[in-house]
Amino acid sequence: MYRKKNTNTSHTSISLYWKCQLIGWGLISLFWFYIALFRDNFQLSHAIINYFFDVAICIAITHAYRTLAIQRKWNELGIKKLIWKVIPALLSLSVVFMVLMNLKTAAYIYFVNSQSDSLSKLFVWNPLFVWNPVLITGLRHMTIWLLAYHLYHYYQKEVDTTREIAQLSIIAKQAQLDNLSAQLNPHFLFNSLNSIKSLVIESPDAARRAIDLLSDLLRSSLYEKDKDLIPIKNELALVYDYIELEKMRFEERLQLKTDIDESLLEYKIPALSIQLLVENAIKHGIDLKVDGGVILLKIKRKDCHIHITVENPGVLNENKSGGLGLENLKKRLEIQYKGTAGFSLTQHENNQVCATIIIPMHIDNEEI
Repeated sequence: MYRKKNTNTSHTSISLYWKCQLIGWGLISLFWFYIALFRDNFQLSHAIINYFFDVAICIAITHAYRTLAIQRKWNELGIKKLIWKVIPALLSLSVVFMVLMNLKTAAYIYFVNSQSDSLSKLFVWNPLFVWNPVLITGLRHMTIWLLAYHLYHYYQKEVDTTREIAQLSIIAKQAQLDNLSAQLNPHFLFNSLNSIKSLVIESPDAARRAIDLLSDLLRSSLYEKDKDLIPIKNELALVYDYIELEKMRFEERLQLKTDIDESLLEYKIPALSIQLLVENAIKHGIDLKVDGGVILLKIKRKDCHIHITVENPGVLNENKSGGLGLENLKKRLEIQYKGTAGFSLTQHENNQVCATIIIPMHIDNEEI
């Protein structure tokens, strides 16, 4: 057997930390390079060597601190505890910076210029003007580096925390929607089976047709189960099948009239939302009337919203909240549209009850 050759190539890239180290200290050392070249009259080659030594010293000192901070987990400390760690470290880094920089200068004086007298002056005769400025420079640069390093890590921690909270919120939202959808499907099935039960004795052929319709309805609803939103045209197909199923029981007592803006058919709405309104219109309106009645379904565009209304004959019972189905629909709209959608159930003149869903046509600048 031939072993398949691994064609994946590994690409090494410089991390953000090392990019900041090289670019930051490289730019700062350019200032010292300029001083060495034009003020101190270094030869170009010596100034370049001095430049690379400056960069190396600064990177070595700060990287040693970073290694210690990671080992001691200082980035996980609170601000107050971190301050008590950083202040002694800042003084230590500044002293180390001063010592290394002056040792570098001493090596240059001794080995390049061979000026032993100048070397003694560096450490003995003129400590105020050589050692103190270097120490102050070290304090200034190490302070800036430490602030940048720890502020970046605190910012990154806040970003990670915010991201985790957002992910948990999405998971909770999805779980809540799944729970509500799981309650809607049994609700729909229970009412449909009640309709079929009444046909079994009266008309077995009609009952068989009703079972076929219910099978198609369940197949369609299960197909859309994992989708929070479905196109209006798909929802209407479910509604028409449901109306046909119910008409086998109600016959001429149930009529459906529609007034639908066809340009909205591709827009998405919560699954089983219109079906639920029609179902309630039949249960609380048509079923209670001896002569039945007409259900009017309207889908229109108003401003930047889709208005879905279902009207049926009946009288609104103010003491009832609308049942489990409508309560779940309200919650789904609240969760899905973050408070920008609405639902209302109102009593109109001539004993007409109107259920209205108002849905924004855009969410977060995206067309739904």
